[in-house]
Amino acid sequence: MAEITKVGVVGCGLMGSGIADVCARAGLDVLVGEVSAEAAAAGKARVIASLDRHLRSGRLSERDWEAALSRLVFTSDLGDFADRHLVLEAVAERREVKSATITALDKVLDLPEAIIASNTSSIPIMELAALTDRPDRVIGMHFFNPVPVQQLVEVIPTQLTRDDVVERATGFVTARLGKDAIQARDRSGFVVNALLVPYLISAVRMLESGFACAEDIDTGMALGCAHPMGPLRLLDLIGLDTVQSVAESMYEEFKEPLYAPPPLLRRMVAAGTLGRKTGRGFYAYGE
Repeated sequence: MAEITKVGVVGCGLMGSGIADVCARAGLDVLVGEVSAEAAAAGKARVIASLDRHLRSGRLSERDWEAALSRLVFTSDLGDFADRHLVLEAVAERREVKSATITALDKVLDLPEAIIASNTSSIPIMELAALTDRPDRVIGMHFFNPVPVQQLVEVIPTQLTRDDVVERATGFVTARLGKDAIQARDRSGFVVNALLVPYLISAVRMLESGFACAEDIDTGMALGCAHPMGPLRLLDLIGLDTVQSVAESMYEEFKEPLYAPPPLLRRMVAAGTLGRKTGRGFYAYGE
């Protein structure tokens, strides 16, 4: 079985740019795809900004910065992914977008052993795998934000994923990227979000009810439970739209009322106040 050296990343937003960063610094040949030349240029700027942060902090030398950048190629043509050993989709957390991306990738990948991996936070992997002619080579690889900093990746096989695909994906995460992998069952939310999202939603409901203000909720959990940050600040970091999508997916699968996005969260998403990425969420953020 060929070693995974040619990696594709489809989608170069917050998550995709982080995945591209860690793959390039790991010495891999990385092809990054976006929907248009303009989006690809914006994605490239995002990755360069991430590499620049490593350079300024001393975690990356100028020589390694140049080497990482040389391994990155950006495209708006999915056909360019034909020779990839592994393609990670990191497009928007919406079923229709991820479904269309997975279906298109299945048609263009040439190598019979090529793996398609989804970075979805919540959509059942089998639902995506069923759209392909290679369901035994589709797997979930869920990275966490910010990808260059967060150490964990959830590896999610389906009932049909081959054992060797699980081994290759897990080995890629641990041996090549130097991250830690846990295996999750293919159920909406997987391990981390199944525990995290109800907690975050509870914090929104507490604020919505007037039980406590945002600052006190966050201070209480940060100082009282030794969390790195409170739930509302964490929501702003993740993105309110992403959390709403995960909550909707979990509610659809389990019909558990605690998973349903509360009205305040829905109104904030509708207003475009999505957290740090828009400059305003439960808190306001400067440049």
